Amino acid sequence: MPSLKTIRTRIQSVKNTQKITRAQKLIAAARLRRSQEAIVAARPYARALQDTIAETAARAGAEAHPLLAVRPQKKVELIVLTADRGLAGAYNSNINRATERYLAEHSVDHETISISVVGRKGRDYLRRRKKNVTAELAGANNATALKGARELTHSVIERYLDGRLDAVYLVYNEFKSAISQTVRVEQLLPIVPKKLPAAAGGDYLYEPSKEVVLGLIVPLFVEIEIYRALLESIASFFGAQMTAMDSATKNAAEMIGKYTLQYNRARQAAITKELLEIIGGAEALKG
Repeated sequence: MPSLKTIRTRIQSVKNTQKITRAQKLIAAARLRRSQEAIVAARPYARALQDTIAETAARAGAEAHPLLAVRPQKKVELIVLTADRGLAGAYNSNINRATERYLAEHSVDHETISISVVGRKGRDYLRRRKKNVTAELAGANNATALKGARELTHSVIERYLDGRLDAVYLVYNEFKSAISQTVRVEQLLPIVPKKLPAAAGGDYLYEPSKEVVLGLIVPLFVEIEIYRALLESIASFFGAQMTAMDSATKNAAEMIGKYTLQYNRARQAAITKELLEIIGGAEALKG
């Protein structure tokens, strides 16, 4: 059995860890609230724009804009959204596994699959496995998400237009709640047209012209989709971190209780042993 000093040291060590996990949980909860407000505010606009672009693509046709053009998906890019930090349960590992699963399942379908990764955790994971990481960005937060979205948008659109890419996919965690996040693999380019009913009619009337209107809103759609995915990832990270730190705090409390019980038993055993030695000595003196 460990000595009383060893058990006391273990109890103090777990208590120190518990203070850290409790503080981290509170920080994550505060940041989650702000991130959740940001994604809730962004979703209606992003969804409305998504529906508008999908319907416009169906009415205008693939020849209306280069980003609507569909071609065989030989050269594909994955935009993988992870975080710079851990302590968030399976948040980063779920994204990394989904990326590896896509690479394994579609290695025959595509000639090349390049990866643009956001976040140090995803970058380090994919580099260790010798994956084709062509671009990397620091993990985003609410203040830098829009800038990161614009940078990624410019990169993928430029390469899609000059034929270096045939398709682009987003891999990210969609925020459901503080305890639930869902990994999504969604096609970003080419834009998937909406299925229209037979009586939907023809194309829209554009002002000033179809080229000008589509030239503005189609790239904007790509930027907003990446921005929304970044906000989803940020909120998902803080939700996962808050849940993980809450579990760690509870586990620490259980360990403290276990070690305290062990300490009390060892202390009682030591006291009993001392009493027995005293009684034995007294009895020996009587004899």
